[in-house]
Amino acid sequence: MIVSAPIPARHHAAIRTVLVLAYVAGIIGLHLPGLANFFRPLSPLMLIGSLVVLLLYHTDWRPSFTFYAVSAVFVGYFIEVLGVHTGLIFGNYAYGAGLGPRVLAVPPVIGINWLTLSYCCGSVCNLLPTPAWVKVAAAATLMVVLDFFIEPVAVQLDFWTWFGQPVPLQNYVGWWLVSAVLFSMWYALPFKKENRMAKWLLGLQFFFFIGHGLLNLF
Repeated sequence: MIVSAPIPARHHAAIRTVLVLAYVAGIIGLHLPGLANFFRPLSPLMLIGSLVVLLLYHTDWRPSFTFYAVSAVFVGYFIEVLGVHTGLIFGNYAYGAGLGPRVLAVPPVIGINWLTLSYCCGSVCNLLPTPAWVKVAAAATLMVVLDFFIEPVAVQLDFWTWFGQPVPLQNYVGWWLVSAVLFSMWYALPFKKENRMAKWLLGLQFFFFIGHGLLNLF
């Protein structure tokens, strides 16, 4: 087992402040027409940066965690490839330019997003004093709740499109099922699930998409 040294406590407040400011800037920058063209290309970098911060706070680098991380990226990416080309997983949708270059019609950064979100939800729900199967269900449900707030903002930011149709129920069912598979791996594999930055990043994800959605009402 490889255990990395924890980040010194004196740096936590500064890192959290930078993250909060970055997400606030993203909300404002993407909402204001004069700044949106500058901030839109930064969206993939923000996803990557969030994962980097999360992994800096990860302390248990045994092979089982590496296996999960690689699996989550590949499963997340290729399930989206299958979904885009068949419509069988999430419904009829397509990716836009908002998340950067696309390979097989899907931005590779979407795999990173699946890892980041599943890590955060899995870490937070690991605190529940319940059996593993309940944690799996809770974490998958948390992922779907987050996606509920992501969807309208993602369409507005050209992350993806539903071709003018309402988001289908199939999308949320698909998200729950794919998430449940990932969380079954997450809780079954032997590595430490604690990460003091996970709850912050998850909270910032909710803050970003809810905040952006509220601004779109005005």
